[in-house]
Amino acid sequence: MDSSNENHHQDLIGEDAVKKIRDFVDSTPGCFFCTSDAAGGPGDARPMTALQVDALGNLWFVSASDSLKNLELAAEPSATLYFQASGRAEFMHLEGIATVLRDPVKLKELWSFTMKTWFAGGEDDPRITLIKFAPTYGYYWDTRHGRAVASVRMLIGAVIGKPLDDTVEGRLDV
Repeated sequence: MDSSNENHHQDLIGEDAVKKIRDFVDSTPGCFFCTSDAAGGPGDARPMTALQVDALGNLWFVSASDSLKNLELAAEPSATLYFQASGRAEFMHLEGIATVLRDPVKLKELWSFTMKTWFAGGEDDPRITLIKFAPTYGYYWDTRHGRAVASVRMLIGAVIGKPLDDTVEGRLDV
Protein backbone atom coordinates (compact mmCIF):
# COMPACT_ATOMS: atom_id res chain seq x y z
CA MET A 1 0.00 0.00 0.00
CA ASP A 2 1.28 3.46 -0.84
CA SER A 3 2.23 5.23 2.36
CA SER A 4 2.46 8.65 0.73
CA ASN A 5 -0.41 11.13 0.89
CA GLU A 6 -0.60 11.48 -2.88
CA ASN A 7 -3.87 10.54 -4.53
CA HIS A 8 -3.23 8.14 -7.40
CA HIS A 9 -6.82 7.57 -8.44
CA GLN A 10 -9.06 10.19 -10.01
CA ASP A 11 -12.22 9.25 -11.88
CA LEU A 12 -13.43 11.89 -14.31
CA ILE A 13 -17.10 12.41 -15.16
CA GLY A 14 -18.95 14.45 -17.79
CA GLU A 15 -17.16 17.60 -18.93
CA ASP A 16 -13.99 16.66 -17.01
CA ALA A 17 -13.86 13.30 -18.82
CA VAL A 18 -14.46 14.99 -22.20
CA LYS A 19 -11.69 17.49 -21.46
CA LYS A 20 -9.26 14.68 -20.55
CA ILE A 21 -10.13 12.78 -23.74
CA ARG A 22 -9.81 15.95 -25.87
CA ASP A 23 -6.48 16.96 -24.29
CA PHE A 24 -5.12 13.45 -24.81
CA VAL A 25 -6.27 13.24 -28.44
CA ASP A 26 -5.03 16.77 -29.21
CA SER A 27 -1.53 15.75 -28.10
CA THR A 28 -1.67 12.14 -29.33
CA PRO A 29 -4.27 11.57 -32.07
CA GLY A 30 -2.92 8.20 -33.19
CA CYS A 31 -4.53 5.08 -31.77
CA PHE A 32 -5.27 1.45 -32.45
CA PHE A 33 -8.89 1.16 -33.56
CA CYS A 34 -10.11 -2.36 -32.71
CA THR A 35 -13.30 -3.89 -34.07
CA SER A 36 -15.21 -7.10 -33.40
CA ASP A 37 -16.38 -9.59 -35.98
CA ALA A 38 -20.06 -10.36 -36.65
CA ALA A 39 -20.03 -13.12 -34.00
CA GLY A 40 -18.73 -10.68 -31.36
CA GLY A 41 -15.23 -12.15 -31.42
CA PRO A 42 -12.07 -10.16 -32.03
CA GLY A 43 -11.92 -8.38 -35.35
CA ASP A 44 -8.95 -6.41 -36.53
CA ALA A 45 -6.82 -3.71 -34.96
CA ARG A 46 -5.47 -0.97 -37.15
CA PRO A 47 -3.73 2.35 -36.59
CA MET A 48 -5.98 5.35 -37.11
CA THR A 49 -5.91 9.05 -36.37
CA ALA A 50 -8.69 10.68 -34.38
CA LEU A 51 -9.43 13.96 -36.14
CA GLN A 52 -11.59 15.59 -33.50
CA VAL A 53 -13.22 15.18 -30.10
CA ASP A 54 -16.53 17.03 -30.15
CA ALA A 55 -18.33 18.72 -27.24
CA LEU A 56 -20.08 15.47 -26.31
CA GLY A 57 -16.84 13.48 -26.21
CA ASN A 58 -17.38 11.68 -29.55
CA LEU A 59 -14.20 10.96 -31.50
CA TRP A 60 -14.30 11.44 -35.29
CA PHE A 61 -12.40 9.45 -37.91
CA VAL A 62 -12.39 9.24 -41.71
CA SER A 63 -12.60 5.82 -43.34
CA ALA A 64 -13.08 4.20 -46.75
CA SER A 65 -16.55 2.80 -47.41
CA ASP A 66 -15.05 -0.44 -48.77
CA SER A 67 -12.70 -1.04 -45.83
CA LEU A 68 -12.83 -4.18 -43.69
CA LYS A 69 -13.26 -1.87 -40.69
CA ASN A 70 -16.50 -0.46 -42.10
CA LEU A 71 -17.77 -3.96 -42.89
CA GLU A 72 -17.00 -5.13 -39.34
CA LEU A 73 -18.68 -2.04 -37.83
CA ALA A 74 -21.80 -2.63 -39.94
CA ALA A 75 -22.09 -6.12 -38.42
CA GLU A 76 -21.00 -5.18 -34.87
CA PRO A 77 -20.68 -1.47 -33.96
CA SER A 78 -18.78 -1.93 -30.69
CA ALA A 79 -15.14 -0.88 -30.88
CA THR A 80 -12.16 -0.24 -28.63
CA LEU A 81 -9.48 2.44 -28.96
CA TYR A 82 -6.00 2.26 -27.42
CA PHE A 83 -3.83 5.38 -27.20
CA GLN A 84 -0.23 5.70 -26.00
CA ALA A 85 1.46 9.07 -25.83
CA SER A 86 5.01 9.03 -27.12
CA GLY A 87 7.58 10.76 -24.98
CA ARG A 88 5.33 10.62 -21.93
CA ALA A 89 4.02 7.74 -19.85
CA GLU A 90 0.37 8.28 -20.73
CA PHE A 91 -2.18 5.75 -21.90
CA MET A 92 -5.91 5.80 -22.60
CA HIS A 93 -8.34 3.01 -23.38
CA LEU A 94 -11.85 3.75 -24.67
CA GLU A 95 -14.72 1.39 -25.41
CA GLY A 96 -17.75 2.55 -27.33
CA ILE A 97 -20.11 2.41 -30.25
CA ALA A 98 -18.86 3.38 -33.71
CA THR A 99 -21.32 4.66 -36.30
CA VAL A 100 -20.35 4.88 -39.96
CA LEU A 101 -22.04 7.81 -41.68
CA ARG A 102 -21.85 10.34 -44.47
CA ASP A 103 -22.06 13.98 -43.48
CA PRO A 104 -20.65 16.48 -46.02
CA VAL A 105 -20.76 19.37 -43.52
CA LYS A 106 -18.78 17.41 -40.90
CA LEU A 107 -16.39 16.14 -43.57
CA LYS A 108 -15.66 19.71 -44.68
CA GLU A 109 -14.88 20.56 -41.04
CA LEU A 110 -12.49 17.59 -40.67
CA TRP A 111 -10.94 17.53 -44.15
CA SER A 112 -7.24 18.17 -44.67
CA PHE A 113 -5.29 18.10 -47.93
CA THR A 114 -3.19 15.11 -46.79
CA MET A 115 -6.31 12.92 -46.81
CA LYS A 116 -5.94 12.86 -50.59
CA THR A 117 -3.32 10.18 -49.91
CA TRP A 118 -6.22 7.77 -49.30
CA PHE A 119 -8.99 9.57 -51.19
CA ALA A 120 -7.63 10.72 -54.55
CA GLY A 121 -10.98 12.33 -55.44
CA GLY A 122 -10.61 14.78 -52.56
CA GLU A 123 -13.61 15.75 -50.45
CA ASP A 124 -15.94 14.52 -53.20
CA ASP A 125 -14.46 11.01 -53.31
CA PRO A 126 -17.46 8.65 -53.11
CA ARG A 127 -15.52 6.21 -50.88
CA ILE A 128 -15.21 8.66 -47.95
CA THR A 129 -17.20 7.89 -44.84
CA LEU A 130 -16.97 9.26 -41.33
CA ILE A 131 -16.85 7.21 -38.16
CA LYS A 132 -18.34 8.73 -35.03
CA PHE A 133 -17.04 6.85 -31.99
CA ALA A 134 -19.20 7.44 -28.88
CA PRO A 135 -17.33 6.29 -25.74
CA THR A 136 -19.27 4.19 -23.25
CA TYR A 137 -16.34 3.44 -20.95
CA GLY A 138 -12.79 4.66 -20.62
CA TYR A 139 -9.72 4.46 -18.43
CA TYR A 140 -6.53 6.50 -18.41
CA TRP A 141 -3.09 6.29 -16.83
CA ASP A 142 -0.60 9.12 -16.82
CA THR A 143 2.20 10.67 -14.88
CA ARG A 144 1.90 14.09 -13.41
CA HIS A 145 5.36 15.19 -14.50
CA GLY A 146 6.17 13.16 -17.61
CA ARG A 147 8.24 10.06 -18.21
CA ALA A 148 11.67 11.47 -17.34
CA VAL A 149 10.62 12.84 -13.95
CA ALA A 150 8.56 9.71 -13.20
CA SER A 151 11.58 7.51 -13.93
CA VAL A 152 13.81 9.57 -11.62
CA ARG A 153 11.15 9.53 -8.88
CA MET A 154 10.83 5.73 -9.15
CA LEU A 155 14.61 5.30 -8.97
CA ILE A 156 14.90 7.59 -5.92
CA GLY A 157 11.92 5.83 -4.32
CA ALA A 158 13.59 2.46 -4.82
CA VAL A 159 16.87 3.73 -3.31
CA ILE A 160 15.27 5.33 -0.24
CA GLY A 161 12.58 2.66 0.14
CA LYS A 162 9.67 5.09 -0.10
CA PRO A 163 6.98 5.06 -2.79
CA LEU A 164 7.36 8.10 -5.03
CA ASP A 165 4.99 6.86 -7.69
CA ASP A 166 3.99 9.72 -9.99
CA THR A 167 1.07 7.94 -11.65
CA VAL A 168 -2.57 9.00 -11.61
CA GLU A 169 -5.29 6.85 -13.14
CA GLY A 170 -9.03 6.65 -13.31
CA ARG A 171 -12.27 5.97 -15.15
CA LEU A 172 -13.58 8.24 -17.85
CA ASP A 173 -17.38 8.48 -17.81
CA VAL A 174 -18.61 10.79 -20.56
